[in-house]
Amino acid sequence: MIEQSGLLLCVFICFLLYHAVRAEIPLGSRLSVVDNGSWVSKNGNFTIGFLEISDEPGRFSFGIRFSDKSIPYSQQRMVWSADFQIGVGNMSYFLFTTDGDMLLFDDQGISSWSSQTSNKGVVSASLLDNGNLVLIDREQKVIWQSFDSPYDTLLPGQFLSCDKMLQAASTNLLSSYYSLSMNVSGHLMLLWQGIIPYWTSQNPSVPNLTAYVTNNGALQLLDKNLNVVWTVFGEDYDEYVKYRFLRIDVDGNLRLYSWVEALQSWKSVRQAVQNQCKVFATCGKRGVCVLSSCGTADCVCPFNQTDTDETCLIPYEQKCKHGSTMITYRNIHLFGLFPIDGPAIMTSMNKCMQLCQNDSSCTAATFSNHFRPQCSIKKSEYVTGYLDWSPDVVSFVKSCSSTSAPKFPCQSQSSPPTEEDSDIRVPCLIGISLDTIIIAVVLQLGCFYLFIYKRKTSTRCKYNLPSADTNLKGLVVLLSFSEIKSVTEDFKDRIGPNMFKGMLLNKFPVAVKELIASIDARKFRTAVLKIGGIHHKNLVQLEGYCCESNHRFLVYEYVKNGSLEKYIDDSALCKELTWRKRVDICLSVAQAINYLHSECREFISHGNLKCENVMLDENLKAKVSECGFAIVDGEAVYCAFSAQRDIADFGMLVLTLLTGCRDQSDLCEWSYKESIEGNAANVIDKRIEGGANSNELERVLRIAFWCLQSDERRRPSMEEVVAVLEGTLSIDLPPPPF
Repeated sequence: MIEQSGLLLCVFICFLLYHAVRAEIPLGSRLSVVDNGSWVSKNGNFTIGFLEISDEPGRFSFGIRFSDKSIPYSQQRMVWSADFQIGVGNMSYFLFTTDGDMLLFDDQGISSWSSQTSNKGVVSASLLDNGNLVLIDREQKVIWQSFDSPYDTLLPGQFLSCDKMLQAASTNLLSSYYSLSMNVSGHLMLLWQGIIPYWTSQNPSVPNLTAYVTNNGALQLLDKNLNVVWTVFGEDYDEYVKYRFLRIDVDGNLRLYSWVEALQSWKSVRQAVQNQCKVFATCGKRGVCVLSSCGTADCVCPFNQTDTDETCLIPYEQKCKHGSTMITYRNIHLFGLFPIDGPAIMTSMNKCMQLCQNDSSCTAATFSNHFRPQCSIKKSEYVTGYLDWSPDVVSFVKSCSSTSAPKFPCQSQSSPPTEEDSDIRVPCLIGISLDTIIIAVVLQLGCFYLFIYKRKTSTRCKYNLPSADTNLKGLVVLLSFSEIKSVTEDFKDRIGPNMFKGMLLNKFPVAVKELIASIDARKFRTAVLKIGGIHHKNLVQLEGYCCESNHRFLVYEYVKNGSLEKYIDDSALCKELTWRKRVDICLSVAQAINYLHSECREFISHGNLKCENVMLDENLKAKVSECGFAIVDGEAVYCAFSAQRDIADFGMLVLTLLTGCRDQSDLCEWSYKESIEGNAANVIDKRIEGGANSNELERVLRIAFWCLQSDERRRPSMEEVVAVLEGTLSIDLPPPPF
């Protein structure tokens, strides 16, 4: 059966080869850096030759790259390399010998790569129109081909079988840790150093599968009969795109790219690991990975960092002068490097910390309880990791005790967090002298009073720090119901439906929203932590929350001028909303929703976009509030609606803002009729002083009507909406939306 499948695969490959136009390369041909020569496919889409490495002047890589005239030189990506893109000097050359071997020589004339096809009957070479370099004999049989020796890229029509792999590029081959390969069960796996998997394709276990990239933008796994077993699609699947490729990037993520002619650049249309921080060792020796506001991976060292090379080391030595203590880091998942962690142990959180505390070689331990309680022990000073929003993850880091004051005053030490003390963050350790039993007894008796005092004052640490354990940015403050009452002064200042103004102890004003709806506590906390991790200039920042008993509160940053609804309804305030301000508000809201839909680590729907949830700051700049949660049948749900719902809501918000009309029953039909009959000026809010720009009005109305199409398939994406409002994308006259 294996021989049969191999024969079928060979027949399919031969079919592809004979249907690709060839550019013949004769024996004895030579290319050099000095001569700046190259071999080009007949269609001109691909070129093989030397390409200067952009960040290493004087160093060149030899391989196959895109070379279509429509692709700028700076965007001509390398799709196969003979030197693994490590680079060779400016005196290097490439030779197709008379005995059929291909050789790459460095500056010293030493061969650094060979096709190993000498004396195998090779008579010529061809660079095919699909980017495949082939060596053939007199019978037109393929002796060697670049498609069988991939580096970091897979082109449409190229196969990746279980005996092949893709390896991420690197300026130093030894530090190229990331690879993509197929295991014996037929699963694609992304691996760190070939041993630690951090992504696996979710397909059925079938042996002898082959990965394949289609021309219409899909990654497929094919069985021995070339039947499709598993498929994932790019976001532009089945759209006309001239060039595509799949690549494992330097950062270890696997991405499918498409050439976007209008933007003159490559666009990632699919990536395997949505959260870049989940790529193992993204930060290497530089600490813990945290996603920034724009979705990029930032590296933070939560320990004292003394090395000038930015290496993040655990502050522990086996021979501590004053013993050791354990420091707790909530929501941080740590992994050991050099050596890596051993097998996880099933145990409790307390036992996990004690195991590390009692083991002199242990430097840190991480406890997680996603599906079962697990403890991983680290025995290296080198650790990596990422911020994990799950409340069931905590790390314990061993540190040498010191007679000096703690350097992390709001990190808990010596004992792990428990259900009882999770809301009590003791800001500083109290040095306890054990010289006499009397002092110990006195301290024991004083515990109850100390507890009460700390409970009242611990909010000071909470209000001033986003997390009392990690000292990392982007975490959301957890408040008790009594603290919510204190912040709002017993809900004294109502500023909207179920919305109250409050003040934290550091004089930071907030808006506190009560959710009058039921929602499971665990789901609520998970959703809050996700929303709290997103940051955009046009989104109201979530600062904290309360999840106690049946109380559910969201604490937002306070936006001075209140809601857009207030300005539209007030005849005096409405005059401040000039035509330019209204268009800017439309654009700001569109940018915020586009960020939620396509630029966050995962899709987030707003679910309740309307004028009440658009806030205006002191400069009348718009900020979208209350994203993520919607009330459905008395229950608060997170991300319960599709992107199409938000797009339609945006269209109606635009019409409301332009017309000043809050009655939406016939607003769409009336405004469309006026616009189509050439009376668009009649639609505009008569309170706008100076009127509107006619061209801009036409463009904004058109995009609103496209967003309101009853057929959801006709609605644009929010990315297209932004482009239209920015004036970088033209827009056709929409059909009647109703």
